[in-house]
Amino acid sequence: MKISRISEKHSVLDGRAEIYRTSTAGDVWQFRLYDAATKAHHRKSLKTRDLKAALEAAEVMVRDLADGKSAVKTQKRIMSQHKVLDGLATILRTKASGDVWQLQMYIQEEQRYYRKSLKTRDLDSALEMAREIGAELIGKRRAGIKIFGMSLRQLADEWVEYKRSEVALGIMAGITPERLITIRSQLKHLLEYKGAETKCSELGRDSLFEYRMWRRTQKSNVSDVTIRNEQATINALAKYAYRKGLLHFDRFNFKVLKIKQGMVGKRDTFKWDEYQSLYDFMRDWADAKKGAAGQSEQEIAERLLIRDYVLISANSGLRVGELRQLTWGDVTRIEQIKKGGRTSYLAHLTVRAETSKVRNERKIIVRGGEYFERLKERQTHASKNDLVFTRIGGDGSETLDHRVWKRRWYELMAGIGIEDHVQRKLTWYSLRHWMITQRIAAGVNVVDLAKITGTSISHIEQTYLKYSQEMAREAALKSFRFTEDGGIERY
Repeated sequence: MKISRISEKHSVLDGRAEIYRTSTAGDVWQFRLYDAATKAHHRKSLKTRDLKAALEAAEVMVRDLADGKSAVKTQKRIMSQHKVLDGLATILRTKASGDVWQLQMYIQEEQRYYRKSLKTRDLDSALEMAREIGAELIGKRRAGIKIFGMSLRQLADEWVEYKRSEVALGIMAGITPERLITIRSQLKHLLEYKGAETKCSELGRDSLFEYRMWRRTQKSNVSDVTIRNEQATINALAKYAYRKGLLHFDRFNFKVLKIKQGMVGKRDTFKWDEYQSLYDFMRDWADAKKGAAGQSEQEIAERLLIRDYVLISANSGLRVGELRQLTWGDVTRIEQIKKGGRTSYLAHLTVRAETSKVRNERKIIVRGGEYFERLKERQTHASKNDLVFTRIGGDGSETLDHRVWKRRWYELMAGIGIEDHVQRKLTWYSLRHWMITQRIAAGVNVVDLAKITGTSISHIEQTYLKYSQEMAREAALKSFRFTEDGGIERY
């Protein structure tokens, strides 16, 4: 309802309410707030002609209404009040507080009131404490530090969304979708350790000092490398929070974690006999007349896709993310090389920067070109922008669901009798390790191998050369003999 004789009015808290006065009210300030939920106005005389006093009283009433308190009783409960710090803060007392002085200060940046009991009935002591606390709050505001802060859960969610926007930017940001999944998983441990609703403002530099010990109590076999990576992610989160003014430090202190060089990058891969078993098993498993007999056309097509994925991964050494984002436009050429009475098929590939873990484009030539050709002949969608390993029945723009990849891997491991593949950490990634170890065993130069796989020479030396020695020893012990029927028995 419009007041026709308003002589002056002012907005309160960015328009959440207003105060006004009229000549008929004797220029006494009136309070008005519209409640959208009840579709009604809250009105109250503020019983003062002083503008500053009216504005302050109105802000208190808005706060109380938000808390479900009666606006009518708001003014009656304030017995006395005094301004401090040139009006930036107020001390007040009410009957409900037993005449104990309370500090009240509005934090404009966060649009909330800071309230604190000063625990004294003495006015002079209350004024002194209010000035000290108020000055501290002003200092934090000027430094960009949040007064109320946010919970760890809110911080983690905000950071994940920020990192998700980096994924959308692609090459400019330097983060892959796979990395985002890892970040979310790592932050779950932080939330469990400190409590998801813990306020950031409650944390100090040493709040996570015993993180490693706690992780060990939750999962005794978690590796130190895994813990170190989690701590690095947590400190990346801390830097973000520091820039946002949510923490007053940019990194947490963790107890020193010493990791032996031999443990860095330690991965498991297949033994020769295990990979040979996988190779043989997939032949019948994807055969419509044998292991796949009686299966639907879609099931057979998916098994054939998985088989070619295994073979291409084991020959190209591409990372999981790189291979699953590979398009037919990235397969620039299949080259036939005849040498020593046999024909080899080489695939010329482009690993785009936006799909690479290290965000560097590389053009490589790898073995296994025949598997690309075979797969392309079966694919319904094989244009330039279609994925090489696209979902069966899809439109060529998306790969298999992650649950399908996991189920198929477990199926393959069960098929070749590797029951401890989880404990050994045999995953789709192990096929990349297999390729690297085989190329080392074949005498490929480490520098060339580093360029093909998109990793550092030192990483290959630290992680894979030991496999070469083990495999060379295993190969040296292998032997065979002719059987009576003219066959060959290997042992």
